Amino acid sequence: MGITPDVIKQKEFTTKFRGFDVQEVDAFLEEIALEIEKRDNGIQRLKDDLHSLELENQGYKKREASLKRVMIHSQKVLEQMKKNAEKSAEMIIARAEVEAEKLLNKSHLRLSQLHSDINELKRQRMQIEVQIGSILESHSKLLEMSQEDSKISDEADSTLKFFKRA
Repeated sequence: MGITPDVIKQKEFTTKFRGFDVQEVDAFLEEIALEIEKRDNGIQRLKDDLHSLELENQGYKKREASLKRVMIHSQKVLEQMKKNAEKSAEMIIARAEVEAEKLLNKSHLRLSQLHSDINELKRQRMQIEVQIGSILESHSKLLEMSQEDSKISDEADSTLKFFKRA
């Protein structure tokens, strides 16, 4: 066992002839005991503080490990979300490309149909023009024939008038 403040306080020396002043020794021992007691109390406080800091440090280490796990998990979740977003974007682009291809095909079909319709209309116009031309030609011939008939009729009428006068 080491020297404690209580051991110092309770220590008694034997007195000899011409020895130290007992009161002075006791006062000095009392002073030393008080000083050692203060230091022991300070050391105990420091040990308590050290223990408290070690516990606090352990708590921080646990929190740090927990935060690291959370950050790693968050990073994995972010990477997964990024992959999902990329896949989703690829699917949207693929759908858009398919839809665009469909619209393009539909437009080409419509354009082809319009060209066919235009060609059919041109053919019909030419047919109508030919029909109108032939109608005009036949009417023109009818008109000529009618004019000739009219002349013949007028000549016959004038010959008849001539015969009636005579």
